[in-house]
Amino acid sequence: MRLKIAAASLALLAGLTAGCTHAGGTTSQKAPATPSGYPEMQKKVAAAESAVTRADQDAQR
Repeated sequence: MRLKIAAASLALLAGLTAGCTHAGGTTSQKAPATPSGYPEMQKKVAAAESAVTRADQDAQR
């Protein structure tokens, strides 16, 4: 279950990162190493994973 959630989180993160590029994934300008808003996105993914972990723990009780 956790592996599926982790895989889904990574797929979501990759999709959001790829969706933020301009002109179909290629740019004429040099792209920044880290996209704008990336730290906030990481915090949201971590919070979602924590919530799922707590839900799994509650379900096992």
